[in-house]
Amino acid sequence: MAAVPKANAASLFDLKSATLTLVAVVLKTTDLALLAQELATRLRDTPALLDTEPVVIDLSQVRDAAPPLDFPALIALLREHGMAPLAAKAGSREQMDAALAAGLMEAHHREPGPREVRPEPALQAVPEPAGSEPIDAAPAATSAAAPAAVPARTAMVIDRPLRSGQQVYAKGCDLIVLAVVSFGAEVIADGNIHVYAPLRGRALAGAHGDTTARIFTTCLEPQLVSIAGIYRTAEQTLPADVLGKAAQIWLDGESLVIEPLSQ
Repeated sequence: MAAVPKANAASLFDLKSATLTLVAVVLKTTDLALLAQELATRLRDTPALLDTEPVVIDLSQVRDAAPPLDFPALIALLREHGMAPLAAKAGSREQMDAALAAGLMEAHHREPGPREVRPEPALQAVPEPAGSEPIDAAPAATSAAAPAAVPARTAMVIDRPLRSGQQVYAKGCDLIVLAVVSFGAEVIADGNIHVYAPLRGRALAGAHGDTTARIFTTCLEPQLVSIAGIYRTAEQTLPADVLGKAAQIWLDGESLVIEPLSQ
């Protein structure tokens, strides 16, 4: 007979929410031969860039393409280049069924939209008592108005150094870091990232697809920078006018622009 743990016994596991950042492989062709050539070319000089990196296969740009995707072969191809495919998203129903049959999960992603603004309730007119003098409505309206709403938080502020292995995620807002982001640390924000200290780790702005997000730092020495999934690593040497200096990073189409910040 199986032993039943007592109610006050220590739990053997916990269920907790976790925020994970995954690299998205955005496919632009279903021809795996062409894809293999492109992967070999782009990752030739940085073979360890995506070493065991979990990835999501983004099918949004090939959902109507032909020929059909061979998902087992695609998964094997990505694994050859150090990636660990976990899920697929944004494909046609047939593509998603094939992805599930190949052992992938379906990733559901909701693009950030405008925040709902609820209108203030209209003030109801109160009839004046018979025979009373007219009353100026303006002061009454002012006194009856609801208190001003507290503005929504627009930034997360971190005032301590971030060491290797530490990660901070600013969900739905900007991230401001007032101390060093060490090599191996990771800062992520759905909005902009400001680092008023050396940025030596990984910085990923616009994590949910905001292409207008930017990265600012007073000392640019990054391991990796990314905006809306477009990234650049330390293997690509930065120009002398921004390396170790104040700089900003923004997205122009599908290219990262890195330029000095005037002081």
